Amino acid sequence: MRQAVLAAAVDILATEGLAGATVAAVAGAAGVHETSVYRRWKTRENLILDALTTELDAALPIPDTGDVREDLERFFGSLASLLAGAHGRALLRLSVERDDSLDESRRAYWTDRLDRAAAMVERGVERGELVEGTDPGLLIEAVSGPLFARVLLSGASWGDTLVPRLVALALDGSRPRTDGGSGGS
Repeated sequence: MRQAVLAAAVDILATEGLAGATVAAVAGAAGVHETSVYRRWKTRENLILDALTTELDAALPIPDTGDVREDLERFFGSLASLLAGAHGRALLRLSVERDDSLDESRRAYWTDRLDRAAAMVERGVERGELVEGTDPGLLIEAVSGPLFARVLLSGASWGDTLVPRLVALALDGSRPRTDGGSGGS
């Protein structure tokens, strides 16, 4: 039942947005009774958060290859693939769609996702690939921001080289300097 309800929720969110993602609509699409959904998730907000978490966590595993560049390229390559599809674009738009009842859950959701992704940067610092004091959240945002902007604002395509170029750009300021420099300007 859980998988059917979450899949129905993601499909409705992607096609109809937050306004269409009512418990009744999700229950109907999943072929379950509305009270079963309320019994398990208690609120529409909990249902939506679980659906988004499950969808994105499955699509965006956090790699640990032993190389920060490879980890970031794999992670952001997966993100770019997700965002290239209708579900990914719709889920990203939902992240910025105004709904006061979801603001706190949405903030907690994205904080958790960014913290999980920041682990790749933290491992890079621990291995000496990045300078001590590198801000993991800022580095993750520096790469994800342009991807999100392309989906939400410009609609520009990105081709095969965008993710590696963004990762290189973000890492350049965080690499240890062999010339005695401090690492960033």
